[in-house]
Amino acid sequence: MNLSDTLLFASGSLRGARSRTLLMILAMSIGVAAVVILTALGEGARRYVIGQFSALGSNLIIVLPGRSETAGSAPGMLLGQTTRDVVLDDALALLRSTAIRRIAPLTVGAAQAVHESRNREAVVLGSNSDLLAIRHMELAQGQFLPPGDWHVATPVCVLGAKVKQELFGAETAVGQWLRLGDRRFRVIGVLRAQGETLGLNTDTLVIIPVASAHLLFNTHGLFRILVEAKSRDMIARARQETEDILVQQHNGERDVTVITQDAVLATFDRILHALTLAVGGIAAISLAVAGVLIMNVMLIAVAQRTQEIGLLKALGAPSAQIRRLFFAEAALLSVMGSMIGLLLGELGNAAIGYLYPTLPVAAPWWAVLAACGTALTVGILFSVWPARRAAQLDPVAALARR
Repeated sequence: MNLSDTLLFASGSLRGARSRTLLMILAMSIGVAAVVILTALGEGARRYVIGQFSALGSNLIIVLPGRSETAGSAPGMLLGQTTRDVVLDDALALLRSTAIRRIAPLTVGAAQAVHESRNREAVVLGSNSDLLAIRHMELAQGQFLPPGDWHVATPVCVLGAKVKQELFGAETAVGQWLRLGDRRFRVIGVLRAQGETLGLNTDTLVIIPVASAHLLFNTHGLFRILVEAKSRDMIARARQETEDILVQQHNGERDVTVITQDAVLATFDRILHALTLAVGGIAAISLAVAGVLIMNVMLIAVAQRTQEIGLLKALGAPSAQIRRLFFAEAALLSVMGSMIGLLLGELGNAAIGYLYPTLPVAAPWWAVLAACGTALTVGILFSVWPARRAAQLDPVAALARR
C-alpha cells in the first residue's frame, strides 16, 4: 500500500465505527480547545497590562517615598518610623537633570464635590500643567491647569467626564464654581472620557493645582512624582540622575524608591508569560488523557478486528504495514481532533471577548502550534502498543478469531 491507500483504508475504518471515532475526536478536541482558551486568557491578561501601562504615558520614571526595595511595602513600619516626605522642592530639583523632559508631582485625596444641590464623593488629584502630556490625557472642553509657580494655590480645577455629568448634567461646566471640601474652585476644563487605567479612573477625578491640594488636605508631602525622560535611550540616565538629586536633597540618605515603567512592565510580562505557560501545561494534561483514551479504544478495536487483521496478513501485508495502518488512524484522529479543537477554542475566545471586551483575548501562535503538535504526538505515541499488538497477531489464529 502507498500513502494514499493507507489513508483511505484508515479513514474507512474510522467511518465504520462512528461512535468510537466521535468519542476519541471529542476527547482530543476538548484538550486542544482547553490549551487554546487558557493560553489566550493568559496572553490577553499580558496584553491588557501592557496596554494599561502604555496608557500611563511613555518613558516614565516614578518616584515613591520610602525605600521599598529593602523595607517592603511599608518602609519604617517595623522600626516604628515614618517615611520621610517627598516635597515640592524635591520635585523642582529634578528639573536640573538634562535627561528629564517633564515632571508632574502628585498629591491624592478624597473630598465632597458640590455644585448647587448636586454632590458626590470625588478623588482629588493635585498636580501641575505637565500632567496632561505625561499621562496622555485629552481635554473635551476648556483648558488644563495653567503653568506657573507650583507653590501658588490657584483656585481652579479640571473635571473628569463622569464628575462633570453628575454635577452639571447637560449645562456647561467651564466657568462655573465648584466646592471641594471647604474651598471653592472655578472649573476651567473637562477631560475627555478615558476610563480606568491600572485602578485609576480618570473620569471620576477632579484635578487641581498641587499647592491647592496641599491646602485642601493640610499636607505638604507628595504621593508620587511622575518623571518623563526625553527619550527611551535616556531612561536609564534620567533614573540615575533622579536618584542622585534626591539623595542630595535628603542629605545623603537614600530614602526614596525610583522605578521605571519598563522595569515594572518587564516584571509583569515575565509573571504573566510564566502563568500562561503554566495554565497551558495544565490544559495539555487533558491531551494526555485523550491519548490514554485512544490507546484503550484502539486496543479494543484490535480485539474486534482480528479477522480483518488476519486477512490482511494472510494476503501478504507485512507487520510494518499493519502498524502503519494503526498509526494512520491515530494521526487522522489527532488531526481531526486538533482542527475541531482549534475551532472550539476560537469560538470560546470570541465568547470571552464578547463578554469582556476590554480583555484582548488571543491565543499566541506558539500555543496553537504546541497544542496541535502535542495532540498529534500523543495520538501516535499512544497508538504504538495497539499497533504492535495488531502486527504480532498470527494470521491463522486471527482468522479463526482466537
